[in-house]
Amino acid sequence: MEQQGVGWIAAIIIGGLAGWIASNFMKSDTGVFVNIILGIVGAAVASLLFGLVGVSFGGWLGYLVAGFVGACILIWGARAIRR
Repeated sequence: MEQQGVGWIAAIIIGGLAGWIASNFMKSDTGVFVNIILGIVGAAVASLLFGLVGVSFGGWLGYLVAGFVGACILIWGARAIRR
């Protein structure tokens, strides 16, 4: 996360925001802690997936977008597994 110019505290805050936005978008009822985890892990997942196709994100806005997309993917995957 340091490579993108986002520190650890900012990653937690932005990850929480990205997870919260994704959980509202996907109509998922999760708590604050899960939102933070979804946003941070989601950013890592989305960065990996987008990196495979040559798209890279930088800064806090890129981290927010990657966190949102990744969190949506994680929520979708968890719903698919539960069914």
